[in-house]
Amino acid sequence: MSKQVKNILITVAILLLIGFMTFGWVIKGYNQAVAMDENIKGCWAQVENQLKRRYDLIPNLIQTVKGYASHEKELFENIAEARTKYFQAGSTKNKVVAANQLEGVLSRLLMLQESYPDLKANQSFLKLQDSLEGTENRIAVERQRYNDAVQGLNTYARTFYGHFFTSIAGVSKATYYELPEGEKAVPKVKF
Repeated sequence: MSKQVKNILITVAILLLIGFMTFGWVIKGYNQAVAMDENIKGCWAQVENQLKRRYDLIPNLIQTVKGYASHEKELFENIAEARTKYFQAGSTKNKVVAANQLEGVLSRLLMLQESYPDLKANQSFLKLQDSLEGTENRIAVERQRYNDAVQGLNTYARTFYGHFFTSIAGVSKATYYELPEGEKAVPKVKF
């Protein structure tokens, strides 16, 4: 084998190696963008599962409270309206807004027990309140996981290489699940 043929084979081998490495790098970056996008969708599905659980519990809680607080009609209407808005919301952002509206109304519902002492001792109410509290904790955990996934994708999308691959994969930045303005205020404790 002549030296010239040997040099050509070495050059071809190096070019093939560079080509395989580049192809592997592109596939890895593309797959990472897709995996991060799917992770966010999975995390959001978990948030929705917990929100659905909350919405399933609320009618039972309302029926229990209605017997004690029949004149709190506006509050019950607001809860029903917030529930309807959530299920009619077409986008994740609109669902977040609807869920946040419900949280404000729901806290008012739970505060009703202060006005109705008999309600505090009602076993159905206590059981539902515990279930709702457990659900709220689950929602908080799933929100955290969702926001962690969003942070990972958005950080990746802002990097030079990540931006390139998210653009190729058609993956866009995601929206964080944020607290409503009313819940950002520090609660006041009075004695």
